[in-house]
Amino acid sequence: MTITDSMKTEMVAMILAGGQGTRLGKLTQSIAKPAVPFGGRYRIIDFTLSNCANSGIKNVGVVTQYQPLALNSHIGNGASWGLDGINAGVTILQPYSSSEGSKWFEGTAHAIYQNMAYIDQLDPQYVLILSGDHIYKMDYEDMLANHKRNNAALSVAVLEVPMKEASRFGIMNTDDNDRIIEFDEKPEHPKSNLASMGIYIFNWSRLRKMLNNNFSKDSTMSDFGKHVIPAYLDSGENVFAYRFQGYWKDVGTIDSLWEANMEFLDPEMELDIRDKAWRIYSKNRIAPPHFITQTGSASNSLICDGCYIAGDVKHSILSDDVQIKEGAQVTDSVIMSGATIGKNAKIHRAIIGEDAIIGDHAEIDGTDEIDVVGYSEVIGVKNYED
Repeated sequence: MTITDSMKTEMVAMILAGGQGTRLGKLTQSIAKPAVPFGGRYRIIDFTLSNCANSGIKNVGVVTQYQPLALNSHIGNGASWGLDGINAGVTILQPYSSSEGSKWFEGTAHAIYQNMAYIDQLDPQYVLILSGDHIYKMDYEDMLANHKRNNAALSVAVLEVPMKEASRFGIMNTDDNDRIIEFDEKPEHPKSNLASMGIYIFNWSRLRKMLNNNFSKDSTMSDFGKHVIPAYLDSGENVFAYRFQGYWKDVGTIDSLWEANMEFLDPEMELDIRDKAWRIYSKNRIAPPHFITQTGSASNSLICDGCYIAGDVKHSILSDDVQIKEGAQVTDSVIMSGATIGKNAKIHRAIIGEDAIIGDHAEIDGTDEIDVVGYSEVIGVKNYED
């Protein structure tokens, strides 16, 4: 398809959603990390896609690689986020082979290089690089305005973190005007607490030239954090920090995913899904209303459509079509779509995967370490057959 001048966009977003997410264990054995369910009604990537939609970004490329089937199905044509108009769209960008050989993505920058044709057909002035595995709300239009004011070639979104945790992140050291003068990848003795969020705005013509020059010479410039940002700094480019203030969570581990879900239950948390001015959209299945029997109860919990509750649920999240049978106790847990919790079972501090079955009287106790039951996994049921 040829893009006419009237269809060109000022900024295109590229969501890097191809990571395997090995630290999430069972939850990413068969699906990509951005497709992991979150908060009852959502998948992790919904937050980044909703940020794009709310920020007025109409063209979004989603770069996938690892186990993309569920993610591709969830995103579809982008209609759930209003990204299916004539001059708008979500495009799934997967590795492919050509006459030049394999096209597997070797890093974040390499993934963008391999998808230059998609960006070039839109002919944007700016490219926004995003991750598909963070929980947050951000106005990318405000970041772009800041990028323009600074006449920047590259802007990096940063978040202040506790100084004692700074050594876990890529740290940006800046001058008094927030111009980045040094980048340290997980420094042992950090000089500042401005952590990179993995969100970048590049002037496309400059980035395109750099990637072309380097990959044509068989360069190893495959990663934005490790290679591209240091190269920009070394060449004296205008590189600025964009300070973000608000809720942001990297849910790349079991503990952080559980913590973010539990924080989601707090009505006073900064990530307010009730905010009508900044909706978080998703593709949801149609289900009947939830039902709580005379023996059932639910307190301080998020209960989605189609749930059947005959047991006791406290401070937990139940996605759609979950069954909690009589006498079961669920506390401080995340129960994903279609899961069944048997009679008199006890679930505490756990994440139960989609369509999992927990048998009668079974106990899942994550007091010492968050316990995880995988998708469609069967626990405590003898001779179970589908």
